[in-house]
Amino acid sequence: MMKFLAVLALAFVGLMPVAAEARIITDAAGRTVSVPDKINRILVAGPPAAVLVYVLAPEKLVGWVHAPDDAAKVYLMPSVRSLPTIGRLTGKDGTISAQAVIDAKPDIILDAGTVDPTYKALADKVQSQTHIPYVLVDGSFARTADTLRDVGALIGVEDRANKLADYADSAIKDLNDKLATLPNDPRPRVYYGRGADGLETGLSGSINLEILDAVGTMNVAAAAGKGGLARVTPQQVAGWNPDIIIAESPAFAASVKSDPQWAGIKAVKDGKIFVPPSLPFGWFDSPPGVNRLLGVRWMEKLLYPKLFRSDFSDDVKEFYKLFYQVDLTNDQLAALLKGMK
Repeated sequence: MMKFLAVLALAFVGLMPVAAEARIITDAAGRTVSVPDKINRILVAGPPAAVLVYVLAPEKLVGWVHAPDDAAKVYLMPSVRSLPTIGRLTGKDGTISAQAVIDAKPDIILDAGTVDPTYKALADKVQSQTHIPYVLVDGSFARTADTLRDVGALIGVEDRANKLADYADSAIKDLNDKLATLPNDPRPRVYYGRGADGLETGLSGSINLEILDAVGTMNVAAAAGKGGLARVTPQQVAGWNPDIIIAESPAFAASVKSDPQWAGIKAVKDGKIFVPPSLPFGWFDSPPGVNRLLGVRWMEKLLYPKLFRSDFSDDVKEFYKLFYQVDLTNDQLAALLKGMK
């Protein structure tokens, strides 16, 4: 019991079991939740939690929030490619009903990401309606290793969780050590555009843009204030005049090069518009989960090629093998890295 408590100390405060087949934990929102001693079926509330459960224990995943398309499926284990689409509980696109949650027969519901009163209220409501334990997990990038260990202990896959967490610790330490050697020059100014028009972005504090801070850059949209995702105008982006544009959509990346509204922006004039790989999950965002560990590697090579000299192909193959449990073929690897110098 003491070992279990120590593992959960950062994100879950374990208390004495109330019964032989139950545990009481305190989740990241400070909610007291009674969870089964053995957890075999997990329903995920949103995309970040889906990635988290997939990389830790794919056999426990009840279903997908959104069904992976054919292009994504080949980068996933065969055992999960045909899991049912359950829908999502969180966000503006929430589609799943309380009855559908019950019908899925999960042992727990898990959500990973931002922890605030809105998500806490949703968790309380769904748990009250379904009588299924609902656990909130802090999904911030800085806590990636801790989150892997905490959830691994919660669902009974400590050994695998420790392997993934060790990778996360090493990757983030390597990043921070190398960034510390850079001169105190102005940081690269970056705009991240979501959607086909590139006009949805994240404000200061948005979980979707966390890795911009992690890799030593400046999110220009922070000038619009603090918050989550928001719509902006081409005029605002022009005023921010970013050095680099990260485009979620290839369509946006292609269109912006010939759009007169964007023509005067430094990133456009310099040809510094980049689309991060997105299979089976986005490397930069979409969703903002543990998949971003590879996005950090991608950003390192993009921004500081002389500082980060490891063989990036090997980095990608290692990550996919360890986290997604797939061996990339040469063709798959080439498709992922298409366009990279």
